[in-house]
Amino acid sequence: MLIPMKDLLDDAKKRRYGIAAPNVFNLESVEAAFQAARELNAPIILDCAPAHGIEEVSAIAHFFASKYRDVSAALNLDHGDTFEAAIRAIRSGFTSVMVDRSTLPYKDNVDQVTEITKIAHAVGVSVEAELGHVGVGLNYNETRDKGLTNPDQAADFVKKTNIDCLAVAVGTSHGNYKGEPYLEFDLIETIERNVNIPLVLHGGSGTGDINLQRAIALGIQKINLFTDLNKEGMEQLKSYVAKEVPDNIDGDNDDEFSEGVMKLNIREASQESMKGYKTALKYYMKLFGSANKV
Repeated sequence: MLIPMKDLLDDAKKRRYGIAAPNVFNLESVEAAFQAARELNAPIILDCAPAHGIEEVSAIAHFFASKYRDVSAALNLDHGDTFEAAIRAIRSGFTSVMVDRSTLPYKDNVDQVTEITKIAHAVGVSVEAELGHVGVGLNYNETRDKGLTNPDQAADFVKKTNIDCLAVAVGTSHGNYKGEPYLEFDLIETIERNVNIPLVLHGGSGTGDINLQRAIALGIQKINLFTDLNKEGMEQLKSYVAKEVPDNIDGDNDDEFSEGVMKLNIREASQESMKGYKTALKYYMKLFGSANKV
């Protein structure tokens, strides 16, 4: 079932474990996430960016929530950078929205997050916001230190906005890292002491198992993932496509669809890629300590 993200993260904070938040973007990725959660008896947060189809992904997520009723899941708008996107997500059945105003001046960030939080809370939807700014891994050495979260602002930000979880910039980056990632663990610890809500880590992929486990131990509850899931999915897809194709398939013969003749098809290709996606996701669920937490 789909429930408010706040409920999942509050339990994770209480019991000191992390929840995987994979990016989902189509039917196959949503089902793979639900299957991984069921197989490990773990909570799951489905992150959907506006570009991946707010209404479409919501409909798919609600379908699989009714199919996998024993799974505790939240559907979160990831990096919602406009008022319109947040409202569309709320109307279409998301149980959480991320209001990303992290590149704006502090006062504007506070004001815009506060406005959407009031709307979301009125209908039982959780809110995530970002203080500081998590950059892109390809520019890691140039941008890592520029957007680190100010711990002295964190308590004020949470109090003024009334958000349910705070995304922090503590040394991670989105996408592939250029250079070796290193986290500000003292900063995580300080922020965790200054605020009383769950903390979110964007850019979990490629950050390193030890780094992630230590971050969770110090107060991170939600870890966003995509790049590593994508890599494993692509490796699985490459293995599938590398199958030898019979010489007698010319693309015009109906017999190519008969059993035992056609070795490759687009339906199976999609399923194969999702096997890798799910395998990587389950690995992280175990790493974060969320297995058997439902």
